[in-house]
Amino acid sequence: GISLPEPDPLLFSFNTRAGACPDCEGLGTRGDRPCATCGGTRLRPEALAFRVGGKTLAELSDMPAAELLDFLSGLEFSGRAGEIARPILREVLSRLGFLVEVGLPYLSLSRSGESLSGGEAQRVRLSAELGSNLTGVAYVLDEPTIGLHPRDTDKLLSALRRLRDRGNTVIVVEHDEETIRAADLVVDLGPGGGRRGGEVVYCGPPEGLSRVGNSLTARFLSDRSRYRLSGRGRKPESFLTVHGASLHNLKDLTVRFPLGALTVVTGVSGSGKSTLVTEVLFRSLEGLLSGRGGPVGCRRITGHEALRRVLQVDHSPIGRTPRSTPATYVGFMTAIRRLFARLPEARARGYTESRFSFNLEEGRCPACKGQGFIRVEMKFLPEVYQTCEICGGARYNEETLAVRYKGRNIAEVLGMTMEEAREFFASVPEIHRPLEILCELGLDYLTLGQPSPTLSGGEAQRVKLATEFVKGGRGGTLYVLDEPSTGLHLADVQKLMRLLQGLVDRGHTVVVIEHNLEVIKEADWIVDLGPEGGTEGGRLLYEGPPEGLLSLDTPTARALKDYLGRREG
Repeated sequence: GISLPEPDPLLFSFNTRAGACPDCEGLGTRGDRPCATCGGTRLRPEALAFRVGGKTLAELSDMPAAELLDFLSGLEFSGRAGEIARPILREVLSRLGFLVEVGLPYLSLSRSGESLSGGEAQRVRLSAELGSNLTGVAYVLDEPTIGLHPRDTDKLLSALRRLRDRGNTVIVVEHDEETIRAADLVVDLGPGGGRRGGEVVYCGPPEGLSRVGNSLTARFLSDRSRYRLSGRGRKPESFLTVHGASLHNLKDLTVRFPLGALTVVTGVSGSGKSTLVTEVLFRSLEGLLSGRGGPVGCRRITGHEALRRVLQVDHSPIGRTPRSTPATYVGFMTAIRRLFARLPEARARGYTESRFSFNLEEGRCPACKGQGFIRVEMKFLPEVYQTCEICGGARYNEETLAVRYKGRNIAEVLGMTMEEAREFFASVPEIHRPLEILCELGLDYLTLGQPSPTLSGGEAQRVKLATEFVKGGRGGTLYVLDEPSTGLHLADVQKLMRLLQGLVDRGHTVVVIEHNLEVIKEADWIVDLGPEGGTEGGRLLYEGPPEGLLSLDTPTARALKDYLGRREG
């Protein structure tokens, strides 16, 4: 009983007036709920009246890329419809193939761009470039393997080779061993981090890197002894159990996590790892342990009575303004202020600890109010920070800077790297100990007063871990980490694992989501999900000690067996 317009590409776009749902204007939501008119599809009813292979555009867009590829490949058209469909299908299938090739078979076309991780967004852009047929382009990628299972790294590398073979230049910043070995040219920077870095240690083909004596990368790549299971072999005695997890793509799972152990949750991208650990396990425990909620996304959780608290150590910033620094976040800034306040010069002037805080009026620079930077508002652009012209970024006023400890004023101390400060405060245990931990975590190049907004997500995560270690205290905390090896060199992954094992030795429980085999090999217990991503994932393939996984044929088991096989060369 209605007449439909002639189909036009604009009719099928929710970004145009012609195709957008008239009630929600193409947003798909009204008052944070799916729009009642379009059901969240964003399209007007006339657009949803057209079907291909019995499905609307919205239904096709909701399919994972791999599933949509299979569906469209199976469509058959004849006659005039075939003439129209063939060139369009060829283009669509090609682009879907690129999405699958770069390790994103589980992404649906309707997925919101803002919900993508940095690695996923980068690979979406890469798949678009693969379909562009451009030549003579220099592509720069920063850690494209982030979030990728080892199985999918091979697909990504073959995609990068295709870009190269087409006459393009591909420059990749990476820590991933497979990517380094696959390169035509390796540029290794070092020899250390921060002030000890910045030199070209090696430039040449990957096979020549192993002969460089002062390269940390070379040392790890040539060390065959690391290709082994190196966990502590802890025998679980009690378990935290999630019963009937069915959120998103999880298929009514019952999963055990041993208490007082290091559990690594593995599986290909999109297999349900983050859903199980961060959305079901963490959120459920958060509610149960605080008494403010119950199980989320599952029927029930048992065994949590032995836990005191649950903490997600993520990549979010430790502070959003220059007022926050590693020294203030970890907590040893208080001890530094106390030390300066006890100096004869400070006592003679009547200075207290508060004088040496850049957050309080008496000691800070009046121009920048202790930030060291002046915030400049920019119309239509993000705000920017400029170094304060009065204090030169020192944060403090001249009177405060007159007090010195071992020849250094408070601003010069905050300008030290963690490594320099560790030696400088060797005789002050309450300052030296946290600095020792930060250095062990590979953060020796950060300065004590480094503004928090300048820290990467991985650096912020490690500062949070160091804070937990400094606190000490009895066990009973469950730590949840999602891909903590992101952005870490092989040497720093080793340091990270030493710290996580140390937390478990203190009686805590650690659950880590990871693809990195350097982390997986350290597990006491592995929870492997899959077999694929999206609708084909969400199943429990294995739970138990790492040795047991090696007898199976899952994507993670195959990757781990290949890794361990390198020991024999």
